[in-house]
Amino acid sequence: MNNILSWADLSKFKIDDIDRVNGINNSYSNLRLFGHSEKEVELILYRDRHSWCPYCQKIWLWLEFKRIPYKVKKINMYCYGQKEKWYLNKVSSGKLPAIELNGKIITESDNIITFLENEFGTLGSSLLSNDIREARNLEREIFRSWCNWLCRNSFSYLDESFRKNKFRESICKLEKILSLSKTGFIDSPIHDSEKLEPGTGDIIFIPYMERMNASLSYYKGFDLRNNYPFIDRWLTLFENFSAYRGTQGDFHTHSHDLPPQMGGCFREVNDQQISFSNLIDVGEGLGNLEFNQDIDLDYYAKFALKRVLKHKDNIINANPYEKDLFEESLRAALTHMITSEINEVPKKAATSINYLKNRISVPRDMPIISARILRQSLNKIESTNLNSKIDKIPEKHRYDQDPARFILKQRL
Repeated sequence: MNNILSWADLSKFKIDDIDRVNGINNSYSNLRLFGHSEKEVELILYRDRHSWCPYCQKIWLWLEFKRIPYKVKKINMYCYGQKEKWYLNKVSSGKLPAIELNGKIITESDNIITFLENEFGTLGSSLLSNDIREARNLEREIFRSWCNWLCRNSFSYLDESFRKNKFRESICKLEKILSLSKTGFIDSPIHDSEKLEPGTGDIIFIPYMERMNASLSYYKGFDLRNNYPFIDRWLTLFENFSAYRGTQGDFHTHSHDLPPQMGGCFREVNDQQISFSNLIDVGEGLGNLEFNQDIDLDYYAKFALKRVLKHKDNIINANPYEKDLFEESLRAALTHMITSEINEVPKKAATSINYLKNRISVPRDMPIISARILRQSLNKIESTNLNSKIDKIPEKHRYDQDPARFILKQRL
């Protein structure tokens, strides 16, 4: 018997929308006020539409923790499609992020932070201070060793071990700094234990540390958080803040968006790598290795439902596989997510479910836990048809995520 809920029945489980302007940080907002009047807003942040760019994330976080009112204008990254012409007319290089204040445009994330410090004061130590300069140099050292291990093919076990050990040497330096920190942060501007927050020294590290944690799990089977307990503590402290959670990507998004951005990512095939990558791909995620906080599953499931209901027509029209079958299969997955009930769907529909599962983007579409719960339900419905065709995610680009293509399909 088919007990798949109708769209009307599913809509009964919706929750209220968040306050995008004055509430918790989120990827959907075009205006952040922090209690100020919109008339007071002079600053514009130009960031990527996909909420993925690590350099945009750095500025986004700095503004959120500093609580500076700002407007947001979202621009395509070349990896996902063509940049908007109006933005290229404003910023000829097309670089992201950029900010605009009183008609002046600043690009390059370090230049932007320095400019913001001069205008609004520092967040912890100044980016130009000796301590933060040293931290910045270490961040670049860790970045280079990560790239050298992840993005260059090793032709022997010795070569792979050498690259891995160079990364370990670099990351151990950060682990030592954090082990000596009384606050758990690199550069907390507040030393009251009940009001600890990250400073600029932390914010320059977190975007790529987040991507290292994801990519090394997926491609190398390397467990960053369990290997380095003080880095784990630092990541967990960040995850306490909604200001950070609103920008945080998940392992699935990072693992599949990094290759076209980085020119390729190479696997070190081992038992843990196979296990980790499979759990990420099917949507199960890696639990506390990915996000180490208490979770209200019911809330996050309903949040995922709300996001799907809002965009269901786009989601259905943009899917290239069996649209008629996909609509029912999508409702079957949402029914499972809300009620735990499994309904079988036609065998041909499984590929369309797989397609959607592979294109949920975090935090662009929804938070980590919402995406994990939705992917798990999509996988549950997909797995009722084990012989279905598997949709492959592009590795050279992500034009399948081009918003222009998505909108075009909506108009058909």
